[in-house]
Amino acid sequence: MTWDVLVVGAGAAGMAAALSAREAGANAVLLADRSTRLGGVLPQCLHTGFGMGIFRREMTGADYAARWADMVRAAPIALCLDTTVLSVSPDRRALLSGRSGVEEISFKALVLAAGCREIPIGALALPGTRPAGIFTAGQAQRMVNLQGLSLGRRIVILGSGDVGLIMARQFTLAGCTVEAVVEQRDRCGGLPRNYHQCIQACGIPLLTRSTVSCIHGEGRICGVTIRQLDSGTERFQPCDTLVTALGMVPERELLRPLGEQLPPWVFLCGNCRSIHRTVDTVSRQGAEAGREAAGWALRFGEAG
Repeated sequence: MTWDVLVVGAGAAGMAAALSAREAGANAVLLADRSTRLGGVLPQCLHTGFGMGIFRREMTGADYAARWADMVRAAPIALCLDTTVLSVSPDRRALLSGRSGVEEISFKALVLAAGCREIPIGALALPGTRPAGIFTAGQAQRMVNLQGLSLGRRIVILGSGDVGLIMARQFTLAGCTVEAVVEQRDRCGGLPRNYHQCIQACGIPLLTRSTVSCIHGEGRICGVTIRQLDSGTERFQPCDTLVTALGMVPERELLRPLGEQLPPWVFLCGNCRSIHRTVDTVSRQGAEAGREAAGWALRFGEAG
């Protein structure tokens, strides 16, 4: 069997793409994701701020994902969850590894909705040790919200991206002390609403034009050195947890074998195309990519 449209990634973009591809006339749509559930990172987002643009109501990320997941499950869309797409070849074949083993499939059009990955602490040339207690903001969100774990009591957050700001508020509400949010730019990097609701409302210090210049600790982090970029002055800040919100990189590694000039049957959407600030724009772009993929598959898929 040859699938009309293969959608890789079942987050906000991928679910919208699969639905719109089906609605646009693609009869055989396969939605694959390495997670065991639909929604991508949305189920770990327990804060509000989702859905006003599309559903006209304020929702949590988990509720937003559930709304889309219900529509996907009600549609004639094939799901391959707990499945990793290992490779995609120029002859429009994909290698999938899932619960039943490795399988090769063929398709007419591909929608990549694989999202993005966080920039880790290793991307910075920081001196010092690499002790336990260092997490990316997304890791921290998943461990706290989905696994119910406590990461520490005294926290420094490096970077003022939206997930970092949201976690700063969540740590504070849980009784932890956020010693500082450290940002190298001269202003907060997150959305204004997150700055007001998470930093100002919780009284968390935001140190602009600053960075973490050294990590201290053997076994477990015990503190960081914070450098003020304009003056060069440094101070030691005790902490038992460092959370990094250094930014995101679109996840496109799957397309590397296809070369720099992508074939016309590949459609990118969501955060793997460019980093979005709101989920509604991700879903809208996913829906557009799904329609385009379905149209291409129906018009040109057989000819290649």
